[in-house]
Amino acid sequence: MPFHVRLPPPSTAAAVAAAVFAAVALRRYLSASRRRSSAPVAMSALRSSGGGGGAGTTTLVAYGRSPQDQELLAAAAGSLALGEGELAGDVSVALSYEGAGFDAAAYMGALRARRFGRWMLWSPRIGSTQDLIAQNFAKLPVGVVCVTDAQFKGRGRSKNVWESPPGCLMFSFTSQMQDVRKLPLMQYVVCLSMTEAIKELCRAKGLPELDVRIKWPNDLYLKGLKVGGILCTSSYEPKVYNICTGIGLNVNNEKPTTCLNAALQEANAVSPRLKREDILAYFFNNFENLFEIFSNKGFQALEEQYYNSWLHSGQRVVVQDAHEGQSVGTVVTIQGLTPTGYLYAIGEDDKSYELHPDGNSFDFFTGLVRRKMEA
Repeated sequence: MPFHVRLPPPSTAAAVAAAVFAAVALRRYLSASRRRSSAPVAMSALRSSGGGGGAGTTTLVAYGRSPQDQELLAAAAGSLALGEGELAGDVSVALSYEGAGFDAAAYMGALRARRFGRWMLWSPRIGSTQDLIAQNFAKLPVGVVCVTDAQFKGRGRSKNVWESPPGCLMFSFTSQMQDVRKLPLMQYVVCLSMTEAIKELCRAKGLPELDVRIKWPNDLYLKGLKVGGILCTSSYEPKVYNICTGIGLNVNNEKPTTCLNAALQEANAVSPRLKREDILAYFFNNFENLFEIFSNKGFQALEEQYYNSWLHSGQRVVVQDAHEGQSVGTVVTIQGLTPTGYLYAIGEDDKSYELHPDGNSFDFFTGLVRRKMEA
């Protein structure tokens, strides 16, 4: 059986002591590791050398909310791999990294979440944070996050490349879910968590509030320009779905579009800058709360809050219909989401429709296909 840290029921999660949770995770890992052979990994402090390890080696630095958390993660990271077979790359694991570009202490100090984000793997440079946790899900505690300063194989939906310039907050984390009906809606909870985190952080720091909006299904926009994207992938094992969520957010990088700090400077030239560490902590603080509501009550309990953050209420879009072998465009008005997570719209004929992407367009709103909904 693969190693997984089983999350406590959401309704009782707040009552579970962090130390007990970590101890259970450690016992599960040690039990699984006895059934799995792996090469020993030497733990040390690394100095920044620009490359983050030798040729073909990915450096991972393990951090934890507590010393026990750090020890757990370091032990688990010792068996990680990137790629398979002859394509597998080496992983170098450390407990500290001199000259690290990410302030782990500041992040952990701002983190209030009990389950998510309490374990962190940081790398100065990695192919893809999403690939690392997806390929090693069974070896890591659920709730772990992988953060990097630079990645060279970042990806978005439909295998699109995600540009990852310096100054971008790039991370992936793990979660689990049992109800397959909720699975497609997970990306909406993640999007909402990030918009709420940015607003809350701006208020806490006394900064102008940034109006970051959700573009369905998984993009974040600011002043009409894309500043972030979310990618959720999943796999199934008996009775549970393993979810890997990747996020890229433009914080200090004005290219290729714009970034959060550029918008702050426009609003107030002397405004302090947002830090990636704070954004990540505030994200998990919000996500843990919203994920619990979502798990207990479904997405309906979050819909009003979600619609307050998205771009599309009342938006008129053109959808494609087949008529006598020809594609005909028809205007419909978006009302919200259907229970399955697609767009709910009203046509000019006053009938209800569910809108689906056509599967070929880069922009989800180009070539939407409508399906009539039962009255």
